[in-house]
Amino acid sequence: MAAIPEEAQAAALRTLAEVTLRRAEITAQLDRELRDAALAAVRTGANRSRIRALAGVSSKTLYGWLAEEGIEVRAKAPAAKKETK
Repeated sequence: MAAIPEEAQAAALRTLAEVTLRRAEITAQLDRELRDAALAAVRTGANRSRIRALAGVSSKTLYGWLAEEGIEVRAKAPAAKKETK
């Protein structure tokens, strides 16, 4: 007897939901590891631009991590004013 299409679809969707959940958990774990590795590199005195490039994160993300850890972050310079003609 052939499987009912709805049952096959439900099974496929359950599998998809399980894989999606695993993916989210793995991604969250790797994000924590990336953050910890970046912070460790900063603590060794490594160049922050190099850390950012290797980690593949924005400066906002890296400096957010640093601020959360209480690591000194230089104040952002005010934006340069554009001259009008």
